[in-house]
Amino acid sequence: MTLPAPLPLHAVRGEILHFLSDPAIHGEAAIEHFADGILAIRDGRVAELGPAEDMLAKLPSDVVLDDYRGKLILPGFVDTHIHYAQTDIIASYGEQLLAWLERYTFPAEARFADPAHAAAVASFFCDELLRNGTTTAMAFATVHAASADALFEAARQRRMRLITGKVLMDRNCPDFLRDTADTGDAESRALVERWHGRDRLLYAVTPRFAATSSPGQMARAGRLFADHPGLYLQSHVAENRGEVEWIARLYPEARSYLDVYDGFGQLGPRSVYAHCIWLDDTDRARMAATGTAMSFCPTSNLFLGSGLFDLASARAQGIRVGIGTDVGAGTSFSMLQTLNEAYKVLQLNGQRLSAESAFHLATLGGAESLYLEDRIGNFLPGKEADLVVLDPQATPLLARRTAACPTLDERLFVLMMLGDDRAVAATHVLGVPAWRR
Repeated sequence: MTLPAPLPLHAVRGEILHFLSDPAIHGEAAIEHFADGILAIRDGRVAELGPAEDMLAKLPSDVVLDDYRGKLILPGFVDTHIHYAQTDIIASYGEQLLAWLERYTFPAEARFADPAHAAAVASFFCDELLRNGTTTAMAFATVHAASADALFEAARQRRMRLITGKVLMDRNCPDFLRDTADTGDAESRALVERWHGRDRLLYAVTPRFAATSSPGQMARAGRLFADHPGLYLQSHVAENRGEVEWIARLYPEARSYLDVYDGFGQLGPRSVYAHCIWLDDTDRARMAATGTAMSFCPTSNLFLGSGLFDLASARAQGIRVGIGTDVGAGTSFSMLQTLNEAYKVLQLNGQRLSAESAFHLATLGGAESLYLEDRIGNFLPGKEADLVVLDPQATPLLARRTAACPTLDERLFVLMMLGDDRAVAATHVLGVPAWRR
């Protein structure tokens, strides 16, 4: 599938909501809402947004208009941590993190040595993201360079904004998934040259986690991250208590698990760590000071029994936080379902997540955690016109419950608690419909 080119000028009409900042900090000033609005899009970018009455007076009478009145239009969702190679093991029973890797993940990832398999999964994966309203993702591939090629190509055909990279693993993993410090570095650099900055694609240096990369490979990964301005780095930290104890044995000289990455130059802007559950305030302060971001992955943290994310402490330190589905330990591609579980995780942790703050996390907050807020995340003029259309009438229960909601915040809360992929009516990429129910 290849999306058609963006139109010179067209428009989208409906109830439109986006965020100018974090409502948890700035309250109502962070929110812009049009009960009946029109978003004008020129060549794939936002041209103007305003009330429908005002916009209709400005637009040409023959403008192409997608009319979604009765539905809610938001910026496309941003998934800051997901494993495309684990699509086929979603909903696999009964393990915690380290056993999950051995029993399910490593055998599934071995199949990506076959480029045809990688291409088939990449195509399904990108379509599934779009079906769920996700237009930007930061994703893990596998140790095979061809797995990254396949995902980049699938996203390129769909004009999605996507960040990925080949996984680096040279120890504590099966022989059939092991590279070396030299081959991992060489293959990563070749992929950077081939894909980074092409269309809407960006490369992430990807050590799986500190246990599966030797100190030599970790040092090379840090150098690669530093060598190319604009590169990303993605990994996992402090997900599971057994994992934390293992890292302490492997790196006894490090103050903490996070300190291992810091020692190899792997913290900084555009560095994103999934989970971040078993951190202390010193770790959080270091993430804030370096501009390193967290990806909050509630469905996988619950599914693997890993622990409860502390959003309040992250916010208190000023850390950039996005939200990740973490498929396949995560149990849904749906950002609505992921926000549902985020609310519950924080309830268990004695914290509150408002619906407005949740949808900010899934849009502008995710963009900010990826340092892409100048390009995506809301509908300010000049931004890339990615959007999701949500249908509050998608199911009988959703329609009935929504009809009783007196406020926008309550309607959003009902959408994130009762909604799933059925609530996504359409997804547009650069203004062009990429999926419609």
